[in-house]
Amino acid sequence: MPSKSPAQILLDKAEKKAGASTGWFSSSSTKFEEAGDLYQQAANAFKLEKLFREAGDAFAKEAECREKCKETNDAANAWWNAAKAYKRGYPDLAIQALSQTITHLTQAGRFRQAADREKEIAQIHLQEQQDLRRACESFRRAGEWYAQEDATATANACFKDAADLHAELEEYPTAISLYDQVANFSLGSALTKYSVKDYWLKALLCGLASLDYVSARRNLTRYGQMDATFPSTREAKFITVLLDALDQGDEEIFSTAVYEFDQVTKLDNWKTAILLKIKKGLQQAPGLT
Repeated sequence: MPSKSPAQILLDKAEKKAGASTGWFSSSSTKFEEAGDLYQQAANAFKLEKLFREAGDAFAKEAECREKCKETNDAANAWWNAAKAYKRGYPDLAIQALSQTITHLTQAGRFRQAADREKEIAQIHLQEQQDLRRACESFRRAGEWYAQEDATATANACFKDAADLHAELEEYPTAISLYDQVANFSLGSALTKYSVKDYWLKALLCGLASLDYVSARRNLTRYGQMDATFPSTREAKFITVLLDALDQGDEEIFSTAVYEFDQVTKLDNWKTAILLKIKKGLQQAPGLT
């Protein structure tokens, strides 16, 4: 029979301790505290062996012991440690553990940390599961929690990520309102004012992709009223040319404008994808106004 690893020996001890009946002189609280400590040691030993599923499971059992002792801060930490272990190949379990962490953090009023964990959930949905819908929801929830804790810049980064995803899901009105929200915040700060023209460019591209050229023109004018420098930017001039091309149903003007813009400001994947959708709209409905 093969000998047990140090991690397995610790896990067995933890299981025995957690399942033991309490004697006359010890409380169940003490029992679960000691079992929690053993589960934590076992989890760290499994991590050393690179057995991340087992490490996550042991941290989760530690968390349950901490909950039985009403040690909510320690329970939140244990769930977070479980999530970090599960992240190494078990995204569903990582999300479950992070959700448990968030429950403890929000109950304790620690919304800033809850937002950090919710943002991690968003990134797992996005990167590991390609679930744009759920990633959107988590980015927005994280953004709201950051905002109420006055972490405005971090909140805006989450809202911007959510807007990008809403646009990919072709939910253009929602994306536009989020870009507008982030731009409005950014206008008020000298540090972030430079990024406003990019948010507005994205909002306007969403307007073109939704085939609502009238609203796009109206927004272009409105942004110029909010910031007098905007009409002279390359972004505003680019949108103006695209609008003219769409009104005339002229694919050549459209393609030339995109090419020239890309020569100076490299178009990222998001902008390239939405411009292809706008071009498809132009091919299907030339001269639409």
